[in-house]
Amino acid sequence: MVQFHEHIITDLLDDPGGGLVVLSSGLALPKLIASLLLLHHPSQGTLLLLSPSPSVKSSILSALQLQTPNPNPQILPSEISSDLPSHHRLSLYSSGAAFFVTARILIVDLLTSRLPPSAVAGILLLNAHSLSETATEAFIVRILRSSNPSLYVRAFSDKPHAMIAGFAKAERILKCLYLRKLHLWPRFQVYVSQDLERDPPEVVDIRVSMSAHMRAIQKAVIEVMDACLKEIRKTNKVDVEDLTVENGLFKSFDEIVRRQLDPIWHTLGKKTKQLVSDLKTLRKLLDYLVRYDAVTYLKYLDSLRASENFRSVWIFAESSYKIFECAKKRVYHFGRLEVGKLVGKSRSATTKKRKLDETNKVKEDSLPPTSVVLEEVLEEAPKWKVLREVLEEIAEEREKQALSRVEPVVDGEEDDSGIVLVACKDERSCMQLEDCITKGPHKVMREEWEKYLLSKIELRVLPKHNKKKAKDPKGFGILDGVIPIKSGQKAEASTISKQEHDALLAAAAEISKHDKKDVVVGDDPQSSAESGGRAKGRGKGTCRKTSGCVPVSVERHSTSVNEGATNDKPEMLASENWGQRNETNPVVGDIFHEREPKVASLDKVILRKHCQEGDATSLKNAKQLPPVHFYALESNQHILDILKPSTIIVYHPDMAFVREIEIYKAENPNKKLKVYFLFYEDSTEVQKFDSSIRRENRAFESLIRQKSLMIIPVDQDGRCLGPSSSLDPQPITSQNSITRKAGGRKEAEKEIQVIVDMREFMSSLPNVLHQKGMRIIPVTLEVGDYILSPLICVERKSIQDLFGSFASGRLYHQVETMARYYRIPVLLIEFSQDKSFSFQSASDIGDDVTPNSILSKLSLLVIHFPRLRIVWSRSLYATAEIFASLKSNQDEPDEAKAIRVGVPSEEGIVDNDVRAENYNTSAVEFLRRLPGVTDSNYRTIMDGCESLSELALLPVEKLAELMGGQKAAKTLRDFLDAKYPTLL
Repeated sequence: MVQFHEHIITDLLDDPGGGLVVLSSGLALPKLIASLLLLHHPSQGTLLLLSPSPSVKSSILSALQLQTPNPNPQILPSEISSDLPSHHRLSLYSSGAAFFVTARILIVDLLTSRLPPSAVAGILLLNAHSLSETATEAFIVRILRSSNPSLYVRAFSDKPHAMIAGFAKAERILKCLYLRKLHLWPRFQVYVSQDLERDPPEVVDIRVSMSAHMRAIQKAVIEVMDACLKEIRKTNKVDVEDLTVENGLFKSFDEIVRRQLDPIWHTLGKKTKQLVSDLKTLRKLLDYLVRYDAVTYLKYLDSLRASENFRSVWIFAESSYKIFECAKKRVYHFGRLEVGKLVGKSRSATTKKRKLDETNKVKEDSLPPTSVVLEEVLEEAPKWKVLREVLEEIAEEREKQALSRVEPVVDGEEDDSGIVLVACKDERSCMQLEDCITKGPHKVMREEWEKYLLSKIELRVLPKHNKKKAKDPKGFGILDGVIPIKSGQKAEASTISKQEHDALLAAAAEISKHDKKDVVVGDDPQSSAESGGRAKGRGKGTCRKTSGCVPVSVERHSTSVNEGATNDKPEMLASENWGQRNETNPVVGDIFHEREPKVASLDKVILRKHCQEGDATSLKNAKQLPPVHFYALESNQHILDILKPSTIIVYHPDMAFVREIEIYKAENPNKKLKVYFLFYEDSTEVQKFDSSIRRENRAFESLIRQKSLMIIPVDQDGRCLGPSSSLDPQPITSQNSITRKAGGRKEAEKEIQVIVDMREFMSSLPNVLHQKGMRIIPVTLEVGDYILSPLICVERKSIQDLFGSFASGRLYHQVETMARYYRIPVLLIEFSQDKSFSFQSASDIGDDVTPNSILSKLSLLVIHFPRLRIVWSRSLYATAEIFASLKSNQDEPDEAKAIRVGVPSEEGIVDNDVRAENYNTSAVEFLRRLPGVTDSNYRTIMDGCESLSELALLPVEKLAELMGGQKAAKTLRDFLDAKYPTLL
């Protein structure tokens, strides 16, 4: 543990009520929590760790095991889950140990008195930045504080930028947790900077130049992003200061824009809504440019072209053409070969050729023989080569140290583990870099290229639905795969795109043919076993190990490459073996048989392979590389203390991981550590890293200003909470009382209670109801979510849940059971407080009933269930007021009876059935669908006859009496007497 952790713990222990600690990201928060757990003694009471994420939970447990080599099993906190029976949970709560527990389980145990508040010594909250006044954690703290004033609450957060979102968020979090002290520990704090800069690691900053196409793509994406931001600024409905390209590099930018636009979302036009979505897509394009290889990036762009809505703004921007064109040039070049001269697909070349054709007016029949040439480029990521050079440099340095180091190791110096850790953003990058080291970059790109081509065939082979194609396509330009051209060139635009697509399919067919031959001939069993074992090893692990040895499969592949390179004809003519390819792969043959008449003007489809002779040779002659471990930063697992690497290569720089390296070096001052940073020069990668540091510093500066201006009440620690406190919410008096009070006697106040389903504690409504003074009774309900009285049952739906329930049909069943068992079924539709109180804008509401309209579905639901009442609520607090008004002049619900509703016994009989109507539901549904039967007369028909068979035998006069008219009775009689048509 570093020294500034001791200062944090000392500050927390000085305040018996606890405090809120905000650290910079990466400053070993799990180790700080583990140290607090080691200081806890069972005699103090039970310590509860609320709502930790799985990664934080595993990090705390691993930190505990590292700090105590032989830990006592009682020290390691266990998890309390809903699978444990209630009596078992009660014994655990009283044991005095530390436990991980979710907020939903804990609040239910508190309300059902399974957890005595006096048995809890303290609570540790690990996600303070996500708390609010309506959070379940605040509900728990309020209940425990009112019964146990000596309880301490310690909240932690390592996301300072999230602590300043909204107005005075830090002050509001302190208020809802009843805390008085805010502890700020930024990276620039004196104790932190002294500890981390006392023995800093050796740092090597390597700036890698991007390729020309990568720079062009980055420039084009930034231009498109800037254009989208300018369009959003025109709405005059968002804060212009936040709309910068620098902020657009972070995920939180989407939250900033949506937070500002949510209250007026229903008033925005389709273009503004699409711009918000486009900014998210553009941020991904910038991020994936430096993370993905050229082929994968092109594949992602193809998926965008196929999936993006035709209303997308960015895809029709002027610079978006450069994104698609440069991404394609990184993978392959496409052109036509005329009389030995290659005509490229660049705009200038094609334009000159088309102008020549227009002036000379040469017919297609008189054109010279042409061939389509598909030349592979397969541009490798510039960082791949630099990474291998760095690994070779590390190996050379270690060889020199091993030769020069003859004397024994000094006692104070730790032994070098020799492990090189490469930190990447995600698991996919780890796997690809591992293949680059073992197989070579060229083979990795070759495999990605073959997968890309074969995916073209797979998409082609997929069955097509018989849909009528629109005459006028909704999209145009790049969205439909057609390259935008100048005026006068519309005739050949689609032809060129079709020829390029045919060339890709031809290359894919060639690869498929070779794959078939390889399967027939068979591979080397040893290499296949090695490759199979390596593939099998790629599981869910986040740290990968490889060495510098080259597998057998690479040598076999490199030999074939050299043979192709030494051949006199390196170009493969895909048209020579046309019939043979059709016989080998009938599916591909069918494809090209369909395409053949359309490309009859092409004599040959030539595929020029991208062969690098030096790639396999360099792998053979390469030096032995040190043992390498790959680590995915997205896994959030702290493995530096486990692996103890001597060299770290930060392939994708991340601010939090840099801090982890500093903590690791501060805890091991005698260990030699060398860190390499790989940055793309003049890229958004560098800008994003620098912006993250500046953004965190600005967040801490804002928190420091807020701390100096905070107004904290005297009773903020919650010690004044209690039954006699004026701050405690007074119970709402029952309005079901007599207004005349003879003799001046005051009637005893009756506490209002609400029966709540267990599943509803995932929401914040029970917390708000408790704030209003209602007693919450958590039970498991089969029918409804909230029982307000013996007559009123409420099914609560948020907007997202409402759409999902309509789509699955679950809402129909829920309303049907409520209408069957309760006299007043209520559907509560609750909107979010921060969002617009509207489903959609008024202009989008049509007059017709459509299956996709939510209003149409609600209308049909009300027509089908006439007794259903729909209640609209603007927010949680509005819902609490509505519940209070609905409960006026109503009796309190019976808990035992509410639990039995809808639960049949072993004989299938529902005990204490409180249904408003006892009848056969299926028969009623059938009756209401008969012609002439309406909502106004079906109850009269049910009273006049006991069954459907009796109804079928009634004469027309009796039917007219029951149905209220001769016309309706004749319609029903004709329907019942109509003969069934036969085919004879």
